[in-house]
Amino acid sequence: MTANVPGKVYLIGAGPGAADLITVRGARILAQADVVLYDALVTPAMLELCPQAHKISVGKRSGRRSTAQTLINQQLVECAQKYRLVVRLKGGDPMLFGRADEELRALEAAGFEVEIVPGITAALAAAASAKQPLTKRGVARSVALFTSSTAPDHPDQVTLPNCDTLVQYMGGREAIATARWLLSHGHAGDTPVVVVENCSLPNEHVMHLQLSGLERGLSERSGPVLVMIGAALGPRV
Repeated sequence: MTANVPGKVYLIGAGPGAADLITVRGARILAQADVVLYDALVTPAMLELCPQAHKISVGKRSGRRSTAQTLINQQLVECAQKYRLVVRLKGGDPMLFGRADEELRALEAAGFEVEIVPGITAALAAAASAKQPLTKRGVARSVALFTSSTAPDHPDQVTLPNCDTLVQYMGGREAIATARWLLSHGHAGDTPVVVVENCSLPNEHVMHLQLSGLERGLSERSGPVLVMIGAALGPRV
């Protein structure tokens, strides 16, 4: 649909993967969208919620050829010039490791209205899948969500957050480096670790490990991985 008035853009969190974990508001707006620009981790089942929309893949996956962020920004602006209701559909929550800042700045600079619809971030979904709370009374009262991935012109991360529970996004090869760093800085090898692959999807896989065995445990994982580390993740007693 060609817009007669300037388009409005919604940055919508698709949640961890399962189509029925998107919010009610997100699903409602998705069903009204004229065009949807979606990430690589957005599933075909999720896209079935917007059969009426023109769909554009702008997926970004670590280690694979993907759409440059500057081009995504340009596509969003061009779509807002053509369509009444534009959706940028992002895995998880748009405001956490979703490059929302760059897209917001581009759209606002071009004069378009933007609304954010939050989604369930992978850390919370993974904790639910594993039935392992990230906090535990008397054991852990702080949680850090982090990633080792950096922009091309920024140095690699060499330190880690000082927190009771660490949750590493995009935690494949990067989590191996995290485990080595923690072990070399005095963390106990028997520190509990939970790894969740393909969170919330039918092929989800949950592993309960120890820090000393994390590198070996990750060696056979190929899907998107989230790694949770800390005493709160140990067996319930």
